[in-house]
Amino acid sequence: MNLRGRNKVDPSFNMSSMTDIVFLLLIFFMLTSTLVTVSAIDVLLPKAGGKTENSKSVAVTISNKSIFYIDKTEVSASSLESEILRSVGTDKKKTIVIRGDKDVPYKNVMKVIDIANKNKLKMILAVKGK
Repeated sequence: MNLRGRNKVDPSFNMSSMTDIVFLLLIFFMLTSTLVTVSAIDVLLPKAGGKTENSKSVAVTISNKSIFYIDKTEVSASSLESEILRSVGTDKKKTIVIRGDKDVPYKNVMKVIDIANKNKLKMILAVKGK
């Protein structure tokens, strides 16, 4: 008497379908990661009518006519570095918030960034959220 069943189950696992899925996921994440880094940043800033400022930051605003302001006080380009250092004082933990209009020449923003780098100050570029 033969008691063995006719249907034998094969315990091996085929990895080709799993490999296809992993490969497709890899391609998907590679494509989406390149799209994230290409997105442009809009530099228009929202109005700050009802917002409160952080006491540990100094706002440097550059208008579209290339006029520099430090916390709502107009400053000439030649005395910009000394006025920033005076506003920051001895507290090196203060952050400089650079608020540049979208039409400002890039060299004016770089001037403020160079001052912050030279004096080892932290800085943030303010942008408008989407």
